[in-house]
Amino acid sequence: MLEKIREGSQGPAAKIILGLVILSFALAGIGGYLGQTTEQPVAEVNGIKISQTKFSRAYSNERARLEQQFGEYFAQIAADPNYMAQIRQGVVDQLVQQELQSQLAKELGLRVSDEQVKKAIVEMPYFQIGGEFSNDRYLQVIRQMNFQPDSFREYLRDEMTRAQLISAVAGSDFVLENELQHSLALQQQTRAIDYAVLSKDLVKDEVSVSPEEVQSYYDLNQNQFQAPELVAVNYIELKAEDLEPAEPVTEEAVKTYYEEQKNQYLEPERRRVSHILVDLGEDAAAAKEKADMLLAELNSGADFATLAEEKSDDIVSAELGGDLDWIEREMMDPAFEDAAFSLAAVGDVSEVVESEFGYHIIKLTDIQRQQAQSFDDVKDELRAELEKAAKIDAFYQKQTQVAELAFEMADSLQDAAEVAGVEVKSTELVSRNALPEPLNMPAINNTIFTPELIEDRVNSEVLEVAPEHIVVVRVSDHKAAATKPLEEVSEQIQAQLVAEKASSLITEKAQSLFEQLQNGTALADIAKAQNVEVKSVNELQRRSYDVPPAIATEAFKLPQPGVAQSYPALVELGNGDAAFVVLKSVTTPDVDGQIDPQQKQSITSSFANKNYLELLAALEAKAEVIRPQLQLAEQQ
Repeated sequence: MLEKIREGSQGPAAKIILGLVILSFALAGIGGYLGQTTEQPVAEVNGIKISQTKFSRAYSNERARLEQQFGEYFAQIAADPNYMAQIRQGVVDQLVQQELQSQLAKELGLRVSDEQVKKAIVEMPYFQIGGEFSNDRYLQVIRQMNFQPDSFREYLRDEMTRAQLISAVAGSDFVLENELQHSLALQQQTRAIDYAVLSKDLVKDEVSVSPEEVQSYYDLNQNQFQAPELVAVNYIELKAEDLEPAEPVTEEAVKTYYEEQKNQYLEPERRRVSHILVDLGEDAAAAKEKADMLLAELNSGADFATLAEEKSDDIVSAELGGDLDWIEREMMDPAFEDAAFSLAAVGDVSEVVESEFGYHIIKLTDIQRQQAQSFDDVKDELRAELEKAAKIDAFYQKQTQVAELAFEMADSLQDAAEVAGVEVKSTELVSRNALPEPLNMPAINNTIFTPELIEDRVNSEVLEVAPEHIVVVRVSDHKAAATKPLEEVSEQIQAQLVAEKASSLITEKAQSLFEQLQNGTALADIAKAQNVEVKSVNELQRRSYDVPPAIATEAFKLPQPGVAQSYPALVELGNGDAAFVVLKSVTTPDVDGQIDPQQKQSITSSFANKNYLELLAALEAKAEVIRPQLQLAEQQ
């Protein structure tokens, strides 16, 4: 049982889940969005309510992901209430699926131990400083996410448990050999086609656009012709890491600090233990009786390692004579841990110990007593801490001075820059979404565009970018948002209307010509009459860049032609053109014995993913799922 849990939490799917958790840390600054709530849940799955708090966290993560993906265009996307409503509904659907997975995992008895959760936390890079786990950093990050240590551990445990479920389902999926061959044959299939493109340029001369049409389009679509609000900004930036300590850190200071902090550099006691596990199975009484018999054999002189290898239900450790390597406090099941740390001397064997995994007999094989790290081992780390503290002290002294001068000399940043020892930086006129770092943070961005800074042209207050990192800004120039005049966009509108009309005309013309093609007229004859070229592709692949994607997609939808028979299709291209496609032949390769491991893995993964999605759909179809109308207002 133990080895199954270990494997489940270390598989590829588990690592993907943990990667998503880590990514959410990088993307989401969500602390301000969250809070305890008694509002109506966003959904209910088999009686389990999904809270507004959980929804807010997931929704904020999704917003942050979209902002990173779309950049400056996200503001335009977010202005569409229908689109954002779809995003919110998608988040609810995702949370429903997660709850269904969690319930199934619980039903199957899947779980993640405290040891695995702790290991995952320690290994997360966002909790590390200089490659080492930092408890202070850990607490800071999870509190920003509105987690307490207990609630975060349970959140992570849920994610890892779902990862076990994915591993179990995907890991048990398989594809028959003939399915692999059939799928690979379809993937490698090629098709021979002729095609001809009717460009909308062929009919542009037949199109006319009147000034009235241009004016009407302009009047009805002025939101398309907005010039964004622009600002030019002066700012100063102060970071603790760029400062020098007021006085150098001496060796004596480091030694004094070591003596003061010595208790923090104690290496905890570690114990190396072996165990014999008897799985509870379906008969706990029988398992207890078996464990008692094994303990009796040990007390009669049986070799522990040999007995573990032959009788332990923990297959992984059994191969090592029951060895579990070194353990520390809070790594194992509490009952197991208490028994292991109560053994007095190396070689001692415990009584039968019951845990949630079964019955254990534990042997102490080695001890590393608690000891302090030497000064030489930690002096570089201590010096770095003292230098960092000195820089922070210098930073806050300068921050106070900067804040005072920026307020007193509100019409200039020069005095504040001099006391900070930095230069005043400037930008050209830029839009809200084009401000450089660190001004592109939402809170700073919003401050820059306040009436106070734009109209009064005063210095801002001190604005925090990150811990020990501030800016002070002032607007030096401003250009309000405005609709571009018709004269500036008239040619653009005219070209767009001409293209739309030409596309409509070419579609009508193509439909008429396609009827001729279906009635037996050769594609070459139609193309010649329209003065367009017929192009041939003899080995078109599914993912081909030799032809427009819409043509390739349609070509592989057409039925295979019979003898002396061809199948035409009419395709509307994304640029407004139209195309005729004639399928001439299909070549499906013989793939017997040609499937390499990578191809097999790719196809199997595709099948597994499809089957897992079908499993989720089936779970939801059987479940009682309630989705009340969302009450969460869009957060700007």
